[in-house]
Amino acid sequence: MAANQTTFVKLLVFLVYGFLWLSCQPAEAAIKKYQFDIQVANVSRLCHAKPMVTVNGRFPGPTIYAREGDRVQINVTNHAQYNMSIHWHGLKQYRNGWADGPAYITQCPIKTGNSYVYDFNVTGQRGTLWWHAHILWLRATVYGAIVILPSQGTPFPFPQPDREEVIVLGEWWNADVEQVENQGNALGIPPNMSDAHTINGKPGPLFPCSEKYTFAMEVEKGKTYLLRIVNAALNDELFFTVANHTLTVVEIDAVYTKPFSTETILIAPGQTTNVLVRANQIPGRYFMAARPFMDAPVPVDNKTATAIFQYKGIPETVIPKLPNLPAPNDTEFALSYDKKLRSLNSPKYPANVPLKVDRNLFYTIGLGINACPTCINGTRFSASLNNISFVMPQTALLQAHYFNIKGVYTTDFPDKPPTAFNYTGAPLTANLRTTQGTRLSKIAFNSTVELVIQDTNLLTVESHPFHLHGYNFFVVGTGIGNFDPKKDPAKYNLIDPPERNTVGVPTGGWTAIRFRADNPGVWFFHCHLELHTGWGLKTAFVVEDGPGSDHNVLPPPKDLPQC
Repeated sequence: MAANQTTFVKLLVFLVYGFLWLSCQPAEAAIKKYQFDIQVANVSRLCHAKPMVTVNGRFPGPTIYAREGDRVQINVTNHAQYNMSIHWHGLKQYRNGWADGPAYITQCPIKTGNSYVYDFNVTGQRGTLWWHAHILWLRATVYGAIVILPSQGTPFPFPQPDREEVIVLGEWWNADVEQVENQGNALGIPPNMSDAHTINGKPGPLFPCSEKYTFAMEVEKGKTYLLRIVNAALNDELFFTVANHTLTVVEIDAVYTKPFSTETILIAPGQTTNVLVRANQIPGRYFMAARPFMDAPVPVDNKTATAIFQYKGIPETVIPKLPNLPAPNDTEFALSYDKKLRSLNSPKYPANVPLKVDRNLFYTIGLGINACPTCINGTRFSASLNNISFVMPQTALLQAHYFNIKGVYTTDFPDKPPTAFNYTGAPLTANLRTTQGTRLSKIAFNSTVELVIQDTNLLTVESHPFHLHGYNFFVVGTGIGNFDPKKDPAKYNLIDPPERNTVGVPTGGWTAIRFRADNPGVWFFHCHLELHTGWGLKTAFVVEDGPGSDHNVLPPPKDLPQC
């Protein structure tokens, strides 16, 4: 009997320790599979119905959910009349540019009737990102959020919210967006601006025919909510606020920040921001609102999109409270808000800022006017970096790089502009010998890069949000006026600068970023104002392979689209 009891106890101890051992093992990475059908659907807003390109008939498209460490496979089947490609904005795609998505940069587009599987791992990233079409202006309607949860058992480095909500800010045109773009290009002028901004695809009750096109979020008093906010607008930086409530910023571009409180956030096209909001006001209905920020003499759609932050049990007959937003041209707010953004820089989430720089780059932004005999004014707008207006190739750059196809691009993009001048002084109308070409910059593997992006007053100063594919970078400095290489680096934040994938260059100013070039491949770098990208405000980096096969670009998938 005693022997049986001893055997039972040993078995019990074995089972307990076995359970504890298994529970301590890292959870096996899952494979998350999605089907994206690119299809035309009839959508109605602002008393206008129109057929438009969507994913799975939804506007916005579906949210991708994954966990840090997961593998994601998204089969995109194109049933629409346009060629298609989709970019997974902010995902680093280490060695795997084939899954990055920009048409003619890392892949040829998916033609009508064809499919392509975007297959990638989510490594070392968690937070809110997003996806969108990366060809023509199709991202006006083809977009959605990406939510990457922390690895199993890993808490947020901020108070656990009671619930989460995805908030995607966008734009709406009553007309067909591709026709709007084509008309602008044919006339040589900026295309017509949007007719409304939207929150989760809906403009809100300040617009006509919007009774059922208003997003509402029900909340309970005393609870805390995590809002995952994406700016998917084509051309507008946006203020966002919740009337009478305080927002606590905890993450930008899927990187944790030092928390700070604000009444309003500012978010540029391509950026994401996570905020905590506590439902601690008198129960009622409160407007969430989004409206453009523009501090340059450039026309924008300045209408306000609204949604409703609605306390549980409050009838819909109660009129929502309106928020106080900053003035549309409030430069002081924009600059002070950006200064508050700091990386968390904790032991678990360090800010590994490159302190030594191997390669210094200085890029100037230029807007210009070129002759166009068929255009309405005899001219056409253009844009350039370092006086080079980028020409899109007909063969994908990554394919040309990987297979050593000659004649597609050159690697002689200059490290600095050919002509130095008073960049932000009196307005200039000259193009300063702007040229066109598919010129890239070659970067040595694992080298550290500092890039200063300088706005100029060629035609006009303006804020520009720049996005770098395949990387995050640290925003080590920013300022108004001309960058001073002798004085300004001394003011850099090299301790806890914000880490992003998209950064706004201030109107009439400059921004300095740093990154380590440890991801081989061809990576697009462009203004995320779709208007300017189409005019040529873009280039790409060729990051060379590193030593050993585990630092080389992966072989392409078998179903890679061909041009």
